[in-house]
Amino acid sequence: MSESGHSQPGIYGPGRRRRRRRGERDIGPPGQNLSGPSRDREYQPRERRDGSEEPQGPLIQKTPIILAKPPGERAKPLQSTVVSAAPVLDKPIMLMKARDDTVKPTTPPEATSQSTGAGPSKVEREGQRPTQPVYQIQNRGMGASATSSAVDPLVGQSKLIPPEKMKHSIKLVDEQLNWCDSAMEYLRDQTDMLVVGVIGLQGTGKSTVMSLLSANTPEEDQRGYAFRTQTQEMKERGGNQSTGIDFFITQERIIFLDTQPMLSPSILDHLINNDRKLPPEYNLPYTYVEMQSLQIASFLFTVCHVVIVVQDWFTDLNLYRFLQTAEMLKPSTPSASHDSTGSSGSEDGAEYYPHIVFLQNKSRREDFCPRNLKDMHMVVDKLMAHSHLKYKGSVSMLDCNIFPGLGQNYMTTEVNMFLLPMQDIDSEDNLTKAGSTMTYPLFSLLPGYKGHPSFSTMISKLRSQILAMPRCQLSHTILTEKNWFHYAARIWDGVKKSSALSEYSRLLG
Repeated sequence: MSESGHSQPGIYGPGRRRRRRRGERDIGPPGQNLSGPSRDREYQPRERRDGSEEPQGPLIQKTPIILAKPPGERAKPLQSTVVSAAPVLDKPIMLMKARDDTVKPTTPPEATSQSTGAGPSKVEREGQRPTQPVYQIQNRGMGASATSSAVDPLVGQSKLIPPEKMKHSIKLVDEQLNWCDSAMEYLRDQTDMLVVGVIGLQGTGKSTVMSLLSANTPEEDQRGYAFRTQTQEMKERGGNQSTGIDFFITQERIIFLDTQPMLSPSILDHLINNDRKLPPEYNLPYTYVEMQSLQIASFLFTVCHVVIVVQDWFTDLNLYRFLQTAEMLKPSTPSASHDSTGSSGSEDGAEYYPHIVFLQNKSRREDFCPRNLKDMHMVVDKLMAHSHLKYKGSVSMLDCNIFPGLGQNYMTTEVNMFLLPMQDIDSEDNLTKAGSTMTYPLFSLLPGYKGHPSFSTMISKLRSQILAMPRCQLSHTILTEKNWFHYAARIWDGVKKSSALSEYSRLLG
């Protein structure tokens, strides 16, 4: 035993060696050939002798039990560690590969799996992970706006849908002078709208003119007009067709506002005969009718770009006095701050005033005489000399080539006035029938002399000039269609509660 196992029998006795084998403390002499794990156990008892104390429980648990395997299986862990070392080194390679895929995907994942020797299932599972980097590549290439539209394509399609076309007008202010919200669904978030309003006395043709300017032609049936015109029965009774304020918007985003007649005798007759109760602040029906007209006119002077004043004869001085009163009682334009100047689009920077157009409807042949036309322009200029309303420089009959022989300097004071002849659709048919009895059929092809172009030609020229009117800024900010609706609702509420109108009605009563 001593010759084969130990060279110093005095130090390592047989009995002590047997006890240490039973207690798993195999310590051999320094010349004994031991494996790697046994060498670690050889130096462990020497450290215990240097400490001169027996090791405690936690030190015994720190022994490398994982490496203590049978000698027959020691080669397999070496191979497994070598093979397992490759995936450990491959993990950074896979991360670098995934990072390279985000820039230039040149190496396929199958070649990587074959070079590393890993299983295909593991590589495929790891290849499914870079879905987030692919999403980031799409965001980086397409941009945030393109990603939002790609996520929700209906947003882009809704912008391409044409706006809904209106066929008939709806109420903006009902006959009780209450605000209506039904027009909100036809409005959009765009700022290129033009607001055109109309005022005039009863029976002057306001609704007919607004329908022809908005969506209809003279050849159509009047029962299908955008604004309801006065029926024959209503004309015989002397009543009014329009009540309150009617709203209509075209595909060109032009807002037309038709109103009830100003200073209407039929509304006054309806108040008197039907024993309708007046509001407590009004004592007389006539005062109530006049204040209604002033409220509507002052409202249009605040929220419209263009206001058309329709009359069927020249001229009523009470109408000009009414316009000046409505201008005086017009609510002030709200501003962003007290020191804002030039924000409302007016000359003094504090108040907004619209363009006003005087439309002479149902004009006679004598009214188209250049001398009479010049006199009418001079009279209107004298009556509106002290007004802040923009009554010059927007509409011109000389620019329409209606009077080819007249120069641009014929009228020194040209106001916004336009003449419309009588609407007579059957006149050409009557001329044809009358001309068929003539001896010379050539004269039947020539139209009769009227002194002015046809009604269709005149209304088309008026429409082109109205749509080309300058669109000034109504308030201190640029309004969209929806913002204009809320702005108009606030102005209407302020008009009904205006202290200036209340004081004026008290002076009248």
